[in-house]
Amino acid sequence: MYEECPYEEALVTATAESTVVDMWFDPLCPWAWLTSRWLLEVEQVRNTTTNWHVMSLSVLNEDKEGLSDDYRELLSKGWGPVRVCIAAEQQHGSEVLGPLYTAIGTRVHYDRRELDKTVLTEALAEVGLPESLLAAYDDAGYDDAVRKSHQEGIDLVGQEVGTPVIKVGETAFFGPVVTPAPRGEAAAKLWDGVLLVAGTDGFYELKRTRDRKPIFWTDEEQQ
Repeated sequence: MYEECPYEEALVTATAESTVVDMWFDPLCPWAWLTSRWLLEVEQVRNTTTNWHVMSLSVLNEDKEGLSDDYRELLSKGWGPVRVCIAAEQQHGSEVLGPLYTAIGTRVHYDRRELDKTVLTEALAEVGLPESLLAAYDDAGYDDAVRKSHQEGIDLVGQEVGTPVIKVGETAFFGPVVTPAPRGEAAAKLWDGVLLVAGTDGFYELKRTRDRKPIFWTDEEQQ
């Protein structure tokens, strides 16, 4: 549920003071990955800083009926990666989440690899985190912390959404869901527009059916 937020507070562009953005992600989700790449692009064209938080599709869908067997199997495998992310945050600080997410997501979404222990081991090594964090993969002792981080995001926007969740000031929303991730001035225009719409008092939803699958590319492929 959105709190009231005057237009002047909602529409934030480049200012002398950096605008803090909070995003909740599950490393499994391709749509969250695209949104996260957009936010990193926004940091290049607007004065913003992104804080990263763990969300869990496994938690979100654990009580839902009618899910396919394949999707349930995917969700059962989703616990390990978010446990490792939470363990990294707890033991090494929240600032490691962004680089770790990028290292994981590059392998999963760009290289099309399964999000397994091998990928996590490589990602931890890439960002200079100890391999011992991989022990969290099978440790249900981290689940309460996963649920807490997940719920902090859901509490901002309500139960009928998933990942990504974004918060800017007192404005929070699900999305934007976009493919491919905009670059340059296109990223800035989407940023300005999303904040304007989401910060409008009484505005809740704007949606159309997706007719594209997630489109991923690396910086090299764009050139």
